[in-house]
Amino acid sequence: MKNTVHVGFWEKLARIILKNRITILILVSAITIFLAFQWKNLSMTYTEANLLPKDHSANKDYQKFLDKFGEEGNLVVIGFKDPKFFTPKNYAAWNELMTGLKKSKEVDLVVSLNDLKKLEKDTVNEKFVLTPFIDQSKAIDPEYLKGIQYELFHNLPFYEGLLFNKESGSIRSAVYINKAIVNTAERKTFILNNLVPKIAKFEKTTGIDLRVSGMPYIRTINADNMKGEIALFIGAALLTVSLIFFFFFRSFRATFISICILIIGVTWSFGTLGLIGYKITILTAIIPPLIIVIGITNCIFLINKYQQEIRLHNNQAKALQRVISKIGHATLMTNLTAAIGFATLMITGNELLFEFGLVTSINVLSVYMLTLFIVPIVYSFLPLPKEKHLYHLTKTYISTLLNGVENLVKNKRKIVYIIYAVLLLISINGVRQMKVSGSLIGEMPKTASFFKDILFYEKEFNGVMPLEIMIDTKKKKGVMKASTIRKMDELQTTISEIPELAKPVSVVNLVKYSKQAFYNGNPEYYQLPTSQEQTFILSYAKNATKNSKENLMKAYVDSTGQYARITTFMKDIGTDEMAKVENKLKLKIKEIFPKDRYEVTITGKALVFQKGTSYLAHNLIESLFFAILTIAILILYLFRSFKMVLASLITNILPLCITSGLMGYFGIPLKPSTILVFSIAFGISVDNAIQFMAKYKHDLLQSRGKIKKSVFSALRETGVSTFYTSIVLILGFATFTLSSFSGTIALGGLISCTLVFAMFANLVVLPSLVLSFEKKKTKKQEAELEELEE
Repeated sequence: MKNTVHVGFWEKLARIILKNRITILILVSAITIFLAFQWKNLSMTYTEANLLPKDHSANKDYQKFLDKFGEEGNLVVIGFKDPKFFTPKNYAAWNELMTGLKKSKEVDLVVSLNDLKKLEKDTVNEKFVLTPFIDQSKAIDPEYLKGIQYELFHNLPFYEGLLFNKESGSIRSAVYINKAIVNTAERKTFILNNLVPKIAKFEKTTGIDLRVSGMPYIRTINADNMKGEIALFIGAALLTVSLIFFFFFRSFRATFISICILIIGVTWSFGTLGLIGYKITILTAIIPPLIIVIGITNCIFLINKYQQEIRLHNNQAKALQRVISKIGHATLMTNLTAAIGFATLMITGNELLFEFGLVTSINVLSVYMLTLFIVPIVYSFLPLPKEKHLYHLTKTYISTLLNGVENLVKNKRKIVYIIYAVLLLISINGVRQMKVSGSLIGEMPKTASFFKDILFYEKEFNGVMPLEIMIDTKKKKGVMKASTIRKMDELQTTISEIPELAKPVSVVNLVKYSKQAFYNGNPEYYQLPTSQEQTFILSYAKNATKNSKENLMKAYVDSTGQYARITTFMKDIGTDEMAKVENKLKLKIKEIFPKDRYEVTITGKALVFQKGTSYLAHNLIESLFFAILTIAILILYLFRSFKMVLASLITNILPLCITSGLMGYFGIPLKPSTILVFSIAFGISVDNAIQFMAKYKHDLLQSRGKIKKSVFSALRETGVSTFYTSIVLILGFATFTLSSFSGTIALGGLISCTLVFAMFANLVVLPSLVLSFEKKKTKKQEAELEELEE
């Protein structure tokens, strides 16, 4: 009775769709136009991905830091390593570049060689004064500039590691962008229209190759690269799937209909982003090509079924009704499982993955509805397919493939299970070698010019990824106490000894420089004052920094004097290495800063990102388990059989294990982009299993419970679509490897590999398992048949 009602619903839906063709097409057109207008709300993201929930302790620590000191990722560094710099012509060009940047309204502060300040003692007023390091009137003298070069590298240890590398001779400037625009579109305008042209002009004038880095610059150029790749992905995906589709079906008409549906799907996906108000990120950028690849599989199933029906009885009305009533139900289940695979990403507690999961799951179901409505409606207006359009149904290579599969399932199931077990064992060994990577720049294209500049700064200045340590002295003006300064200096010594970290900067540096200035600039006195010296030297330092807009250290102590920060930079190290560095710092902090007197926090964008990656990796198991459980419940609802649920899950867990194993063997780490592989691949690979199971269930009813006959008839009919959709999906996702982003390349390659093994599993392992699970019933049916024959 339930089954009759169920079938009746789909037959009724088929009649509604075919009777209201014009109304549905007008409605689809209206929705498409509305969503196309939402494109005006689209924009690229201007902030880094925060992979942690807002209430996570690391996020709270970082927010507390921002509340005290403001945005920390506002530094752009411009540097070079060239002995030809210290000439009048080249120095004049540098002076012009830095002065121009300093005058820009988007820039808060420029610390550069051309306007460098020295700290000198004013004995009359008992204070330190900031005097120009370079006399601009003498900068036209080559000998004077050579003297400046010597003094910089030998007499100014305060700026070592900050503005120059004494050993290699490399020099850089620090450009601090206005914190208010760092996470807005104004940052992009400044970088691309102001900074980049000025740098190009300097390079053309001097022949010196400038190295530019820092998070605002990296993020802007990276977002610009990402914007260009969206069109590449969409174009490549459309071209690939249309060529494969035409190769299989040999029909311009079918290909054109499918491409139109996919273009509407892309319009809807972008429109959904604009309507909800989400930004385009490295994840949401892949939604349109993802919808193309998933949407084409719906077209294949529906058009293939339509052509099979036409070949069977040549009745268009009957064929279209069966396409909707029979394939509509099965494709609903497959699209629902795919949508669930994406929707599980919403439970990770991560905003970035929540947005991706929500928009993708909505659009997977949207493109299903589009296909279910448009394919039958458009074909209802067209003449019957010609014989050449149906020829692919009888192609030799398809028949040969299915014959081979049928032979394996019928006669060599033990070999199938042995292959399954071997692949599983090899995969498990690879899974044990998997690693997690939380690199903030690891997702960025290695071929980009800024990536080479990152490597330059890692070599010369130990990186550009900010790491912050905030010290709460729990007392106003507690930072400038001699005991606090000594403790901070001890911690900075530890930081300097860690090879992955750059030379730290804090108020301690100013205190050391104050003593050097007090002793007339002698670099041998660049050290903390003794207890006898500190009273008058620190009073000099306080007078010097009072109301001084040029004070570099003002950002390192808050207005109350209670909070101090130590800033360092780190290389692009992985999560494991970062954990070791963090533990080393925590041990030192625990040793020198008593908890009752100090509260010390380690934070910074890079650290938060790495903790976020670890958080996601740990939550991957939870979200994947939830996806498997939900899909299992759906299959149980559909088939009312625990055996069939078990067969489907065993079949489709193998591809995931193989993918995990490949990641372990090839050293592909778990990171935000590759974490997506599992949810996407499982949601898609289980689709073909459901198609087979739905056909098997239908044929089982038709044949009055004959298991073997039903398995092989289901295999024959769904095998063609499984092969077609698998090839389209494999090559469709392979287009992601055209990206310059390593994470996107890995995502495309890994999903393609997963789907290769999923095709093997769904064509061979699944029917084998069904026969094995129903072995007793099959033997009983065969015995009954033999009795009847006798």
